Amino acid sequence: MLYYSIVFLLIALVAGLFGFVGIAGVATGIAKILFFVFLIAFVVSLVIGRRPRV
Repeated sequence: MLYYSIVFLLIALVAGLFGFVGIAGVATGIAKILFFVFLIAFVVSLVIGRRPRV
């Protein structure tokens, strides 16, 4: 998931460089959403992994 976030960020940078502002905005939004979903999943996996097994 982090891979897709980085890919969309690169797409946004290239689109912004060439002047495609609409595409750059959408790709940036998708990259932000995917990054935060990855971050939440990472934190949840850390919390679940630290619980002792009963």
